[in-house]
Amino acid sequence: PAGAAMGSLGRCLARSLPRGQPGLSPPGPRCYGSAPSALQEKTLVVAKPDAVQRRLLGDIIQRFERRGFKLVAMKLLQVDRRLVEQHYHQLRLKPFYPALVAYMTSGPVVAMVWEGYNVVRCTRAMVGDSSAVGTIRGDLSVHITRNVVHASDSVETAQREISFWFQRHELVAWDSSDRDNIYG
Repeated sequence: PAGAAMGSLGRCLARSLPRGQPGLSPPGPRCYGSAPSALQEKTLVVAKPDAVQRRLLGDIIQRFERRGFKLVAMKLLQVDRRLVEQHYHQLRLKPFYPALVAYMTSGPVVAMVWEGYNVVRCTRAMVGDSSAVGTIRGDLSVHITRNVVHASDSVETAQREISFWFQRHELVAWDSSDRDNIYG
């Protein structure tokens, strides 16, 4: 079936379509929206300096809102070297690390926390890579080293990264009015 041949973005997109679309209704939960609290995940998304400089924030945010995810924290900041080194600690031995630190500290970034059902996996699919048309990076980035956004790669990583960028009191708990429409 068509769903079996899809990548993770295709599965997320298919699950966000109305049920009953031939070939696009794989079994399982949809991967968007304000799920009941027991099903919630949070993820970190950072719009990198190139996204801010190129004024792409509206498009990036709109993609998450259209997916049905809930914004629970956001801030514009000039990142210091210490935060970047803490965030990208696992990459410190890579040859591109010094350039990454210089890039991330070269201008303001926008850090955001998004919440929703399966938000980590779906965000990774939405972000994609620089060659994947239909993804944030595929549609908006101009070079692999200027890839517009960072997104956490697992629930555990998201929890750790959120704690680097935000204090607990900066996360806003609020009820989304679309929750009943999506989850019944």
